[in-house]
Amino acid sequence: MDVKINAVKFKADEKLTDFITEKVSKLERHASGLLGAEVTLSLDKPESDNNKIADIRLVVRGNDLYASKRAGSFEEAVMLVIDALKPQVEKFKDK
Repeated sequence: MDVKINAVKFKADEKLTDFITEKVSKLERHASGLLGAEVTLSLDKPESDNNKIADIRLVVRGNDLYASKRAGSFEEAVMLVIDALKPQVEKFKDK
C-alpha cells in the first residue's frame, strides 16, 4: 500500500515517517481493497497540551475512509486514528 505523509509547516523526521508507514500498512491485514493512504500531520496552538493532529484518509474503491485525532504526540495521535479507522475498514471489508 502506498502511504503518503504530509507534514504541514514542519519537516517530519525519518523515525516518525517510518513509524507511521509501519502502523498504517498494518491496516491492510484487515481488508485487501485498500489502495493507499494519505496522512496529514499538523500542529495546533503551541500553548495547548494536545496540539498534535493526525488525519488519515484511506483510499478504497468507492468511498474513502477518513479519521482525525488530536493528542500530545504525533505517535499517539496516529495510533488513535488507526483505532478509529479499524471499524470503518471492517465495515468496508464486509461490503
